[in-house]
Amino acid sequence: MGVAIRTAGEGDRELIVRLLDEAFQDDPVSGWVFPGVEDRRAKHPRLMAAFTDIVLAAGRIDVTEDGSACALWLSVPADENHDAEDEGPAQVREAVDPDNERVERIGRLMAAIHPTGRAHEYLWMIGVAPGRQDEGLGTALIEAVLDRCDREGLPAYLEASNARSRNLYERLGFESAGPSLDLPDGPSMWPMWREPRPHRPA
Repeated sequence: MGVAIRTAGEGDRELIVRLLDEAFQDDPVSGWVFPGVEDRRAKHPRLMAAFTDIVLAAGRIDVTEDGSACALWLSVPADENHDAEDEGPAQVREAVDPDNERVERIGRLMAAIHPTGRAHEYLWMIGVAPGRQDEGLGTALIEAVLDRCDREGLPAYLEASNARSRNLYERLGFESAGPSLDLPDGPSMWPMWREPRPHRPA
């Protein structure tokens, strides 16, 4: 049986924020941004809210009909410049946790490795409720967009934040897009790129 997927709207904001917060509380990268457990419990939802607001405004969020998983996508044009002086990371830091330099640093480090020169779909985040993992929900969300990428001849890009997700993305056709991003005194992230596959009409 297929997974029912719809596009989230403003009315889904709190659902998406809560879902991402639960899904990423124990992620290695979230743990690096907010090393203290209590601090992370308090401030991590604000970071997820900032990301949600950005993508609701500039991209698309797909969510399963039952609200158990979501994927945040941005369509990146060929000429987008990931400028080191971009104020976005600083604005996120100011909104989330002004005293935490890592909130801004993670954004700047990710921007620095983001591929340029070709239009692509960027999977910024995908979150599955902790009790619903290993049910194929994340795969269904990603494949829905990858099918469109194949039809339109568009590549896709993401950064894997742990080995488990990296393995999933490899099964979906993503390959390494360069050396890992090794966070200072922290975990690694892996940039991954997927070329469109020849589309076969149904």
